[in-house]
Amino acid sequence: MRLSTVILPIYRWHEQGREVWREAEELGFHAAYTYDHLSWRTFRDKPWFGALPTLTAAAGVTGRIRLGTLVTSPNFRHPVTLAKELMSLDDISGGRVVLGIGSGGTGFDATALGQEPWSPRERAARFGEFVGLLDTLLTQRAVTERGTYYTADEARNIPGCVQQPRLPFAVAATGPRGLALAARYGQAWVTTGDPALFDEGTPEQSRAAIRGQVERLGEACAAAGRDPGELERIMLTGFTPDRNAMLDSVDAFVDFAGRHAELGITEIVLHRPIPDSEFAADHDVFTRIATEGLAQLAAAS
Repeated sequence: MRLSTVILPIYRWHEQGREVWREAEELGFHAAYTYDHLSWRTFRDKPWFGALPTLTAAAGVTGRIRLGTLVTSPNFRHPVTLAKELMSLDDISGGRVVLGIGSGGTGFDATALGQEPWSPRERAARFGEFVGLLDTLLTQRAVTERGTYYTADEARNIPGCVQQPRLPFAVAATGPRGLALAARYGQAWVTTGDPALFDEGTPEQSRAAIRGQVERLGEACAAAGRDPGELERIMLTGFTPDRNAMLDSVDAFVDFAGRHAELGITEIVLHRPIPDSEFAADHDVFTRIATEGLAQLAAAS
């Protein structure tokens, strides 16, 4: 089991941001991720910075921790420009970048550029084309490709990623088309649980749903001729009926992580606490979980 954190891009860099990202490395987290949105829910009218510039700055003040997005989507990005930025970030970080990528939703990002929200069918179609073209752009030196939604014309990404053949993709998906993309292109798969259970479900129902997702991921890998053991299975916490209960104590984290390890989850991602928000939690407990949680989990196994 690996333990990582997600740091929302809400901190002014020279006031607190630099220290927040340094702290994540000092606490020993495997990775530190951030959201890639233009704005997000209750934070819409509060400070919110760009994901890739934030990760670039974080790369400059850290040296070991992996850095990434949870998650990037096609809502306001194009594969050609994104590939160039990712290749640059991978170089700046010395090969520490992972791209969390999902199909996007119907929130603020879906209409910020003036477009109508895409239907679920179109989102899925765009996602498939987006991931496929991004993979090509990051593995080939020159790309010309014309799709239904995205085009590349003699696009070049030289010298390519530090990580070869490209930086890893962590594909967020629960439906059959998304799981097929994870099986084909992913080095990891991401889940937040079953959104339908968030308000009225139970932790037991949530774990059953995640077990089903893991099984369907295995089926998608089998269909793609791939060993499902090749994929890391990442769980972004905070969106199940447990909410952030795993941050109540080290024991609560050990229980939560242990139960999800039994389902096949290999990486747990905790939100860095944010006071007066849905991610409020005791920062001292968060610190203890980071430094003691995995050792207690191993001892309990």
